[in-house]
Amino acid sequence: MQQSSSVGELAKQLRSELNRYSPGEKLPSSRTLVDRFKVSPVTVSRALAQLAAEGLVVTRPGAGAYRAEARASAGPVGDTSWQEVALSADAATEVVPRAVDAAGVLVTLSPPPPGVIELNTGYLHPVLQPGAAMSAALARAGRRPGAWAKPPVDGLPELREWFARGIGGAVSASDVLITFGGQSALTTALRALAPPGAPVLVESPTYPGMLAIARAAGLRPVPVPVDRDGVRPELLAQAFRATGARLFVCQPLFQNPTGAVLFPDRRPEVLRIAREAGAFIVEDDFVRRLVHEDAGPLPRPLASDDPDGVVVHVCSLTKATSPSLRIGCLAARGPVLERLRAIQVVDHLFVPRPLQEATLELVGSPAWPRHLRTLAGELRSRRDILAAAITTDLPALDLTHIPAGGYHLWLRLPEGSDETALVAGALRAGVAVAPGRPYFSAEPPAPHIRLSFVGVAATAEITEGVRRLKTACAELLPPNPLDAHASDL
Repeated sequence: MQQSSSVGELAKQLRSELNRYSPGEKLPSSRTLVDRFKVSPVTVSRALAQLAAEGLVVTRPGAGAYRAEARASAGPVGDTSWQEVALSADAATEVVPRAVDAAGVLVTLSPPPPGVIELNTGYLHPVLQPGAAMSAALARAGRRPGAWAKPPVDGLPELREWFARGIGGAVSASDVLITFGGQSALTTALRALAPPGAPVLVESPTYPGMLAIARAAGLRPVPVPVDRDGVRPELLAQAFRATGARLFVCQPLFQNPTGAVLFPDRRPEVLRIAREAGAFIVEDDFVRRLVHEDAGPLPRPLASDDPDGVVVHVCSLTKATSPSLRIGCLAARGPVLERLRAIQVVDHLFVPRPLQEATLELVGSPAWPRHLRTLAGELRSRRDILAAAITTDLPALDLTHIPAGGYHLWLRLPEGSDETALVAGALRAGVAVAPGRPYFSAEPPAPHIRLSFVGVAATAEITEGVRRLKTACAELLPPNPLDAHASDL
């Protein structure tokens, strides 16, 4: 059982037994709870901390845990209906009303119910994370002189230099800003590069979190279709001419969700088209460190081939480490860097120094390349297991591309499928999958789902998850006419 599940179950049990104790009465000792429930001391400590956060118990170091005194009754419930008017008052005057919709992001962040296999997440399961290396790095960082001092607003020079070397080309440390992960960097970039009401060109399909950022900023996402070789340059040029957009957001490497890699011949075309349109490209290089073992040499970041400052580069270490290591960077050349810096400072002031110091310790340790090599092998194995299970058990789902990087596969459902019903049916069958609709900024050409292979502890859960998904598909997908014809023979 995962520790998080054990903590929740123990907290639930203790919560149900609180009425046995009077307010202020001491609860059984931690050792007694360990022996009674057969759990670790860490699990007991976290369960009690959860109850303390709920105001149900009070913990006293060295003395134990006590039932909290009864809380005063809540005051009268007010009327909050006025907020509907206040929050929508500006909608009539906005060119593009701001829509703050996090549903497409929350589907991969919210944990599924107990017993559900998680094939919808965007983050590594703890067994794939460099947990020991991160803990050791954090401990070493805490011993660095000035570890808790205020850092430079642009980030620690050594960390900026490390990111600059990874980008290459003409990008130097002075062109890099350290950010709170990739999502924060994308938010800063879109706010800096497009005013409210402006169109922004996006790949179709694309990352829902970026679409949410754009809409929350009052921007108007305009889709540009991608195929297995990335964005189609002729359609990109057409979209620039039709909209007058000055911004294009793309993922040239292992695009989310399709897994496409921008074809070498298209790279200079995309740069040329944006340059002639007087537009910026935001390159979201989110998954470069999740390459698979069989990938071969990777193309360089698009920013490394850009001498004119067209590309604003975004990358992050979060995907390859832990959801809580929220460290990324923005890299740009020319006057735009000052605008990016200004927005970054206004929004966040700076990224905490201990987090930056710990990141430097991690990426500078021998454990870092070992982790990336191990991860590359694990990703390839899991990808192959998931692809084989889909081919065997779900032949009606169209898996047209198996990428050599990233953490998921993109599946097209048969025509006439109810995507929403299938996602709900899969959850009832015990497997969580990501719906395809949030990845499209306009009407999707077909129903899709996305399956992730990094959110489970063992590969056996991947095959079991596909088996459960097969059960939902059998109930909810339209029948295959060829199957019906074969049964009549």
